[in-house]
Amino acid sequence: MTNETNKQKLAKPTADGIAQAAKTAGKKGPPPVHLWNPEFCGDLDMRIARDGTWFYLGTPIGRMPLVKLFSSIIRKDGDDYFLVTPMEKVGITVEDAPFVAIDFDVNGVGKDQTISFTTQVDDTAVAGPDHPIRVVRDAKTGEPSPYVLIRANLEALIDRKSFYRLVDIGAHAEFDGQSWFGVWSSGVFFPIILSAELEA
Repeated sequence: MTNETNKQKLAKPTADGIAQAAKTAGKKGPPPVHLWNPEFCGDLDMRIARDGTWFYLGTPIGRMPLVKLFSSIIRKDGDDYFLVTPMEKVGITVEDAPFVAIDFDVNGVGKDQTISFTTQVDDTAVAGPDHPIRVVRDAKTGEPSPYVLIRANLEALIDRKSFYRLVDIGAHAEFDGQSWFGVWSSGVFFPIILSAELEA
């Protein structure tokens, strides 16, 4: 294959081509996307909506195995998201976070508990030092948006029902010299809201 043909191929990435490359690259475990540094091939008309739904060319991707495959090769560089294979790197649009935490399990109680999240693509992460929880509040409405780090710079938005469950197992604790309401997991306290604001 000539260099010119290679350039033409890289200039027109497709979802099918990316999927095939991802299958090949991930045959022996999770694809090591952090080790790959291919040429940027442009943007792909692919979008992850805030609710975790994947779209390609404006149409929802209905095949979950394909969604899981794409989700295994996401990488975030700076503020931008890409699908990365050994040969191609294409930009995609992520409305909020690339994953949605749709459920969690709790083991233990209080400071000794662990919270294990599951995403819409069946990734799991135990909240703790390597998988912190953070809550961002909308400047205008005060509405909270909670996140948990799933892997390498990629977060999951914690869905509403799961967030309400987190609040149910929350506790007050000192954090940065102030009293906060939050949750414990893996020996780490994750603040959600100042105790004074909650009581008000």
